[in-house]
Amino acid sequence: MTKQDVLEDLVENAVSRRKFAKSALAAGFAIGAVGLVDGGSSEAQAQSLTDVDILNFALNLEYLEAEFYTVATTGRRIGDIGIGVTGTGTQGATTGGAMLALDDRVAQAALNLANEEQMHVRFLRTALGAAAVAKPAINLEALNLGFRNATEFLSLARAFEDVGVTAYNGAAPLIRSSSILAAAAAIALTEAQHSGVLRYLVYDRGISVPQLDRSDVPPLASPNGRLFNVFGDGLTPARTPSQVLAILYANTAAGTRRGGFFPNGLNGTIVAV
Repeated sequence: MTKQDVLEDLVENAVSRRKFAKSALAAGFAIGAVGLVDGGSSEAQAQSLTDVDILNFALNLEYLEAEFYTVATTGRRIGDIGIGVTGTGTQGATTGGAMLALDDRVAQAALNLANEEQMHVRFLRTALGAAAVAKPAINLEALNLGFRNATEFLSLARAFEDVGVTAYNGAAPLIRSSSILAAAAAIALTEAQHSGVLRYLVYDRGISVPQLDRSDVPPLASPNGRLFNVFGDGLTPARTPSQVLAILYANTAAGTRRGGFFPNGLNGTIVAV
């Protein structure tokens, strides 16, 4: 069975969905993040969490990454190149950004990143089928950063990839099936390779970047920086969806549901800081 088959079976199989929700409850996933799911008590939030919710949360993030790299390398949106953006929830436009003039080394990395993030969107959309959420409204220049020069591009790309790695790491303890874990790990390890290349490029050019939050490990050349995205124990940080959204919404206030790169919020169930 391929990774694609595993994810499609997970989405279609009600028994798998119940098992996933039960494992999430046992791990305290939703209980540990107030306001993670739209409405209801923490216990109700945990019980209602399914594999579809988790995959759609990941899809929202992959939409953002794919749009960022596609615009930076081609000036086009993912919908312009035949990638699906429809689905449940409110579909929105992607605004901001433009094709960048990048030197050969950075351009090579950017083109590979664009291709692989586009494939992640396709992969998750195919697995989710009719349950896939639409691409929400995305503002690529929410921080007025990323598209004026290579330094800005690398700074923002580094942040996206490090956040992505920690988001997948945070979800790993919830996955009980070895087959499902293997499928998720394949994406997470790709994101980790992206992160490593970008962190080295940031370090190699002496770029100083700000710390995103207390879970962030900035690259070398930044205050408290390290070459790799690891703590002193040699392990990669993990973030809950609430912590991820606090960064992407540019707002740490509990209950925040929109802002930053997602001006109208995410589509799906997991939507609030």
